Amino acid sequence: MAAGNRTADGMGERREIPLFPLGDVLFTGGRMPLNVFEPRYLDLVRRCMKDDTGFGVVLIRAGSDVYKSNRSAPPTLFQVGTYARIVDFDRLKGGRLEITCAGGDKFRIRRDWEAEDHLRLAEVEFLPPEQAAPVDERYRPLVETLRLVCEYPPIRKLGLDVDFDDARYVGWRLAELLPLEAETKQALLQMQLPQERLLEIDRLVSRMQE
Repeated sequence: MAAGNRTADGMGERREIPLFPLGDVLFTGGRMPLNVFEPRYLDLVRRCMKDDTGFGVVLIRAGSDVYKSNRSAPPTLFQVGTYARIVDFDRLKGGRLEITCAGGDKFRIRRDWEAEDHLRLAEVEFLPPEQAAPVDERYRPLVETLRLVCEYPPIRKLGLDVDFDDARYVGWRLAELLPLEAETKQALLQMQLPQERLLEIDRLVSRMQE
């Protein structure tokens, strides 16, 4: 795997990473359980654990990532994803693995291709970290909603990274925990301003209540 390099134009670090295309979205500080059974992804998990590296979680735009020898083309992907690291794993029957990955920095895919083992690889540019911002008072109801959701035992078990006073964390956690369509979550992921994300989540919650 290539080492990361700062680009000459001052943009974020660029790196070659493996991708794990999925039907869901991972946010910074989030946790995502995955059941791994395909040989290419079992090999990926083993390499990541051996080398202490991660992979990119990216939403599938169209098509399926399940490998079929007679398929005409791999799935198309959204261009913004999240770098993930494995924080827990368990071996299951039949050689499968159950892992939990934690969301790190966001990246944008600059180019991607399929390796000989059909694993998707990409050259990505890591996006600037979002800036911390206080939660505006008008979004306090959202904070209380998040507090309630985080009290559910299955959510507590995930060990999510939450700061109820930071608009970034409130937005990230609500975006992943609310019952939203995957493409809506993707749109929230792509936002770089925490207050903008909270404004959109507030609008979505109001629509749900109607």
